[in-house]
Amino acid sequence: MSKKQRNISLAVFLGLIALLLVGIFLTKGAPKTETVTETMRDTVLHEAARINLFGITVNPALISAFCVTGILLLAALLLRIFAVPKFKDRPGRLQLLLEQGVGLFDGLAHENGARKTRFLSAYIFTAGAYIFFGTLFELLGFQAVTTAGASVSLPAPLADINGAISLGVLSYSVILFGGLFAAGPKGAGRALKDISLPISMSFRLFGALLSGAIVTELVYYYFSLSFVIPVIVGVLFTLLHAVIQAYVLTMLTAHFYEESTEKKPKKAKTE
Repeated sequence: MSKKQRNISLAVFLGLIALLLVGIFLTKGAPKTETVTETMRDTVLHEAARINLFGITVNPALISAFCVTGILLLAALLLRIFAVPKFKDRPGRLQLLLEQGVGLFDGLAHENGARKTRFLSAYIFTAGAYIFFGTLFELLGFQAVTTAGASVSLPAPLADINGAISLGVLSYSVILFGGLFAAGPKGAGRALKDISLPISMSFRLFGALLSGAIVTELVYYYFSLSFVIPVIVGVLFTLLHAVIQAYVLTMLTAHFYEESTEKKPKKAKTE
């Protein structure tokens, strides 16, 4: 790049920064109908934003969970019908991407030395995909109508404490029954020693995903920062949490699954 081109690029960049600053100071923001405390409570508890689902009042995150599950199942079906039969010895871009994803979780299961790694690989791949794409789902900004007639953006499924607890309990059940089937009662006993594991998994997921939503809501709330900046903050936090939480939960599940399924060698009898 020549010196003239660098100067032009720098001038354009500085001009965009100047326009951003002007927009920040000139925007008046939307009128506030609730305090910041009420905004935070609605973000956490979803008391005001409820949706009518076939006559039952539910949290918006449940609708998000159904949508993400349906999208993943449809994508898996389409890949199995149209993509997998066309796989070759020299992989294309899509095949390489899928093989890298499957290999990542399969390697994670084998690294921990767990028994019955085929089942563990399938589970952590599914859980990781659900966490990753479920977290990114809120970036799409799908709207739903609440029981009060207001429009609300569908959040990430795990931004609801119920969704986080469900996934934490499911992961612990995989560890518990995996230990029972692979190592018998002793394996289940080793899993039961970590009875606090589903609680820690659930609140780790819920807290990490909710922190990004709270930061974004706070930035939106104050009008002096509500011009472009919330978009950047929201996208960065969402991408960061999607990657970190998918990796953390799958790694913890593989690690504790290995502990519960391990068959310890019998001690040699001493004469």
